[in-house]
Amino acid sequence: MKTISTENSHGGTQGVYINRSDVCDCDMTFAVFLPPQAKARKLPVLWYLSGLTCTHANVMEKGEYRRLAAELGMVVVCPDTSPRGDAVPDEPGDWQFGKGAGFYVDATEPPFAQNYRMYSYVVDELPKLIAAEFPVDMTRQGIFGHSMGGHGAITIALKNPGRFGSCSAFAPISHPSVSGWSKPAFRKYLGSDETAWRAYDACSLIEDGHRFPEFLVDQGTADSFLEDGLRPEELRQACETAGISLRLRMQEGYGHSYFFISTFMEDHLRWHARRLGD
Repeated sequence: MKTISTENSHGGTQGVYINRSDVCDCDMTFAVFLPPQAKARKLPVLWYLSGLTCTHANVMEKGEYRRLAAELGMVVVCPDTSPRGDAVPDEPGDWQFGKGAGFYVDATEPPFAQNYRMYSYVVDELPKLIAAEFPVDMTRQGIFGHSMGGHGAITIALKNPGRFGSCSAFAPISHPSVSGWSKPAFRKYLGSDETAWRAYDACSLIEDGHRFPEFLVDQGTADSFLEDGLRPEELRQACETAGISLRLRMQEGYGHSYFFISTFMEDHLRWHARRLGD
């Protein structure tokens, strides 16, 4: 692991780091905020997964999480959204696919299968590095994210309910197997057999028996991607059928940007802190 930068913030440290990823076969960048309490003890860790076109830096620069994370004593880890580098296959003209759009899946289709293994990176490889290098209590983990990252957070929580004590999302892609926003990417990453897509689709995972105790989801009513891309009502229906507690808050007049996310970031941090606290 190499340190790219560190900055003092709210008594803690905001760091950016790079590591050689074996699963993604490239260098990967990630950010970690250590609150001041990390100097004395291991703390709960909260994973934030970003959306399409983003890197680790978007939430770090616009998410406004550090003040409250410092108050609550929570480590916040922000991975990148895809593999990077000149050798990584990409479609530069398509912002919904390739670099910046890993969808938190393990691709099975060439040429993407060699690098686009973001599920394994976020679930297996990066947590081992974080546990080894930072003062985190891995028995207290939460996960949240935005848009594509909200999709990633919910699907990862559903598939790993014993690991995560909390999960929330901002405007998640709730049903990517049917969304016009994500179907082309799923086909390129996972192939034409749509049954394989179900392993990375929140609604399908719930239909197939995966469970998580509760979710908090905030969604802006003025989000231009609401109807086709995000489909929160389909997540509501799936959760209701399965008996999963979903607090879906439709936030009047809010869009899809970090103006929306930063407005409700405090609510999400407190949600996770109540479930991960001492």
